Amino acid sequence: MTKRIFILCLIVGWAAGLFFAQTKPAKVIAIKGAKIVPVVGDDIDNGTILIKDGKIESIGKDVAIPNGAEVVEAKGLSAYPGMIDSYSILGLQEISGVSATVDTRETGRLNPQVFAIEALRYDSMHIPIARSNGITAAIVAPSGGVIAGQSVLIKLDGWTNREMVIKNPAAMQIEFPAIRGGRGGFGGGMGRGGVVAVDATRLIAELKEVFNKARYYNKRKNFASKNPSLPIPELDETLEFILPVLKGELQVMISVHSDRDIKAAIQFVKDENLKAVFFGVEQGWKVADDIKIANIPVIIGSLYDMPPVWDDGYDSLFRNPVILNKAGVKIAFSSMSASIAKDLPYHAAKAAAFGLDKKEALKAVTIYPAEIFGVDKLMGSLEKGKIANVVLSDGDILETKTNIKKVYIDGKECDLSNKYTELLEKFKKRG
Repeated sequence: MTKRIFILCLIVGWAAGLFFAQTKPAKVIAIKGAKIVPVVGDDIDNGTILIKDGKIESIGKDVAIPNGAEVVEAKGLSAYPGMIDSYSILGLQEISGVSATVDTRETGRLNPQVFAIEALRYDSMHIPIARSNGITAAIVAPSGGVIAGQSVLIKLDGWTNREMVIKNPAAMQIEFPAIRGGRGGFGGGMGRGGVVAVDATRLIAELKEVFNKARYYNKRKNFASKNPSLPIPELDETLEFILPVLKGELQVMISVHSDRDIKAAIQFVKDENLKAVFFGVEQGWKVADDIKIANIPVIIGSLYDMPPVWDDGYDSLFRNPVILNKAGVKIAFSSMSASIAKDLPYHAAKAAAFGLDKKEALKAVTIYPAEIFGVDKLMGSLEKGKIANVVLSDGDILETKTNIKKVYIDGKECDLSNKYTELLEKFKKRG
């Protein structure tokens, strides 16, 4: 009898503990006194951001702070939404010169079944470095071949790669020849004057053939499902993973570079009725109106690159986002990197230095990427109900002299220590 009572007490105690754990009040954080830059509205001086359950509960000047809330005094600081890197290889590459730490490409020309998330290293040393500079999310994309695979949108915090996922897949990566030798330049090569020797015509024909095969494959599957007398087609992995693109369920990100190829890509997207975003687009300024009419957003490649064609001018890459933006094209910036993904804000700053409106430059690393990848209801700005990805800085977040003081992802304060801070502390102690 005593043993039964003891067991019963244990069960009651466990159930009570579980009940109280489930009814434990959510942690509330109040960031108080900051200059709030919500991106989608007017700045708020001396404002308060109330965070509850990882989301922004309230934001404004006269926000009531509940008892028991953790108050973060942020007077003299600015609060921004976390920045989004629209194309990176974070987690896919550690040291470019050590092949064992590089997993950015697959062999073969058609790899729609490749998922970047499968190769992503959640413990990459570059992730905390990027996070400490105010970047809270990033597109991680595979490369190589014509269809490189499927990119993923991740948050830069998590114990596993799956825990980091915001949206998977984010896009199907398609690569056209580069203007010059380099990343994405398979089979391209450089012609006289820096002009690509092989244009996208052959690749578009190849893609159209594959897409037609996928449509026929899908029809056979549908007919077989309705008529038991018809044989079910043998599984074709390549065609199977292309189907979401053809059904409009997954957008394509097309790496396209020269003005001639951009025009060809626009027609290809129209012919195939694809949901698309362009990446790279170094000569987009030459056909900005065409891109606008097609209503295709653009991810700007690294502004650390050299001009692909010297006749375009030394500043063509810097002027490119300015001209595209003025034409009404939605743009976003990217690092195209892992080791220098931390420099994302400075790409936007370079474009601002060459004439891009500063507010537009900020939007191009916050709300515009969120809109392009369909997560603007969750993130990209500081608004009530959105995920609390908040960055506190002591100045303009796009300026190199600015220091990031705190970073919150999903309402949780992140550790800002990284390889750089470790080295700094090490050399501080040097005698």
